[in-house]
Amino acid sequence: MNSLLKRQIRKYLPKEFQSNESLDLFLDAINKSYNTSEEQFGMLQRATTISSEELFDVNSRLKEETNSQKKVIEKLEGVIDQLQSYNLLGDRPEENTDSLTLVDFIDNQTKEIIKINNQREALLKDLELQNQELNDYAQMVSHDLKSPLQSIETLATWLQEDYKTALEPYGIENLQLIRNNVLKMDNLVSGILEYSTIRRIEEEFYLVNLNDIVDKLKNNFSSTENIKISIKNTLPTINGDKFRLEKLFYHLLDNAIKYNNKKVKIIEIGFKEDENHWNFFIKDNGIGIKERYFEKVFETFQKLDNENNSTGLGLPIVKKIIDIYNGKIWIESIDNKETTFYFTIKK
Repeated sequence: MNSLLKRQIRKYLPKEFQSNESLDLFLDAINKSYNTSEEQFGMLQRATTISSEELFDVNSRLKEETNSQKKVIEKLEGVIDQLQSYNLLGDRPEENTDSLTLVDFIDNQTKEIIKINNQREALLKDLELQNQELNDYAQMVSHDLKSPLQSIETLATWLQEDYKTALEPYGIENLQLIRNNVLKMDNLVSGILEYSTIRRIEEEFYLVNLNDIVDKLKNNFSSTENIKISIKNTLPTINGDKFRLEKLFYHLLDNAIKYNNKKVKIIEIGFKEDENHWNFFIKDNGIGIKERYFEKVFETFQKLDNENNSTGLGLPIVKKIIDIYNGKIWIESIDNKETTFYFTIKK
């Protein structure tokens, strides 16, 4: 443990506890847990970053292969046009060098398509394997991080309870600071695990009444008088899965509340319907988002404010869920006045 931090903790303890051997054991336990957590969390962040770069690279290569296939298709369409110019029912020379050239061309293009498809299939398998490895690693490291965090939380709680009459206010404040940071770390680990597994969860789609989901969240968030959540019109019953849809609305509502400095936080939920999509919006009267951050907020670990307990994963999880539902999400905002998140879900 940092010597200055150790000195600071001892400074605010009563004299009879400053040389207590049990205190040394406690400080050593915090030190070991902190070092282990920091190292493992760093490994998890690096793995997530590396994997994201690999997945982006694979996706770029797939786009290139798709464009190549489009060019091949365009060539084949030209061949078809040429073939149609022949009178297949009329007199046709038995030997025609142009016909042979077309046959060779079609044969070559067919082989090229087969080759491209084989490469594409190999890339997809590689992508699937990397996703699987990332998910397994995230779950393993997240589990290993939980244990030391719980130990620190327990030890700090015991100190607060057992020595609350002996500790000076600064000592109690420092212990509470330890507990707050442990909670923040625990939320971050849980967020990483949720982000890495949200797509992996196998869920059969079924009819889900969004009013039930939003009413439940509304009751949880509106427990204080300064939060007003209104639903503009009765929400639809859509084809989906309850788990992801609940996460979707939870993170959007949570974001609208966290980034709101108004005395009364007002949030409005509504939707419109077209032939192919459900079109939703969630509007709040919060601090707003500058246009240059409209895309950035959907990237992992990106936070506009470091003062709250945000993990920087809520909106990336939202984006991931909407991608699963073949939808889109975008933002309209007025600085320090309001923000509206629009998103679509394919029917």
